[in-house]
Amino acid sequence: MSDTPITYVRDTMLPQKAPPTSEIGPVRWVRENLFSSPMNAILTILSLYIVYTVISHVGPWLINGIWDADSLTECREIIAASGDGHHSAACFGVITARWHQLVFGYYPSELYWRPVLALLVFFVGIAPVLFPSLPRKLFIVSMIAPFLCFWLLWGGSIWLPISIALGFGVGVVAFKLLSASASSLVAIIGAIVLPLIYWLYLSGPLASGLASIVPLGIEFVPSRSFGGFMLSIVIGLSAIVISLPLGILLALGRQSDLFIIKTCAVVFIEVIRGVPLIVWLFTAQLLLNYFLPPGSNFDLTLRVIIMVTLFASAYIAEVVRGGLAALPKGQYEGGDSLGLNYWQSMQLIILPQALKISIPGIVNTFIGLFKDTTLVVFIGLFDPLGIASAIRATTEWNGIYWELFLFIGIMFFISCFSMGRYSLYLEKKLQREHR
Repeated sequence: MSDTPITYVRDTMLPQKAPPTSEIGPVRWVRENLFSSPMNAILTILSLYIVYTVISHVGPWLINGIWDADSLTECREIIAASGDGHHSAACFGVITARWHQLVFGYYPSELYWRPVLALLVFFVGIAPVLFPSLPRKLFIVSMIAPFLCFWLLWGGSIWLPISIALGFGVGVVAFKLLSASASSLVAIIGAIVLPLIYWLYLSGPLASGLASIVPLGIEFVPSRSFGGFMLSIVIGLSAIVISLPLGILLALGRQSDLFIIKTCAVVFIEVIRGVPLIVWLFTAQLLLNYFLPPGSNFDLTLRVIIMVTLFASAYIAEVVRGGLAALPKGQYEGGDSLGLNYWQSMQLIILPQALKISIPGIVNTFIGLFKDTTLVVFIGLFDPLGIASAIRATTEWNGIYWELFLFIGIMFFISCFSMGRYSLYLEKKLQREHR
């Protein structure tokens, strides 16, 4: 063989070189996402121009905002004294001067600690439901939280929330007793009807009798003092918490083989969904008292909470029904093959999967519900928009506009964005099929 070297075969590796700058980092992202085609380039330039125009006008208005004024006239005097001939500064003094009204409405200022404490109690109570990794002992707080929050917000005798809580005990006892001696349909009907009768006819007199014997309570605050974001949070969170289990029961009732339960669920869902929410709010304001015992004085805010809850539960029922319909028939058959009864199968197999599928729709319904609480302004309740109108009607702030609605919009955005982020967290946590 010849010892002549083969020059076209490499005997050493070349060192790695950095990729071209057009293929890495921000340059690549900009080229692929903003200037990938002539049309995208034109749209990008047009969008940048619009963003620049908006920021150039709104930016100085926000940055130069006046925070230490007691009236719109004083704001304009401060702007004029600064040497700026045109109104290029926001008058945020209305926020600093009236924030307590926007947040608490007309709730007594010396009692602000009560709604704040009620909100903290609610978060502690809902925490073990939202985050199952927390200690199970916190579920005791979850059971007490609704009644404690009610007492903190409205005040009065402590025996009223206790008597209301006893109604749920009546339902549980009725269901267990009737299940042992009658059919499941009779047990379900009894567990619903008997607590309603107790709440309508016995709860109030029982609370009054106990209060006359052992007077325990705090200062009563009427619902007309509620307003601002506190009112929206009370109505929205109450409806969200109650409508979810009620919507699940309605969805199961709509798929039930029992004719009476299925018919009642279908009629309820279709009637509630077929009428706008504002009509139901007027119903709560004007007509609901006609269905109560004579002499009843049912609080308007509680009536609104009931109507909003029923309205939301009808939508939740359809969302959950979609999740139930998405499950293959084999999941139901699997529960039967394991010897599980109906409720065990639903609790352990069907509902966990159906609710996971329904998470986006459920949270979307909750977000829409929370924003729809602003409709209560049409029945005389002072939600944030109603408070804003009342502030704008005063002589000090007559003419103010954008600052109030900007503040209200930011508060609603924070609340709805938080619900959306929790929804994404929950969806990611429950994606077990991709692990």
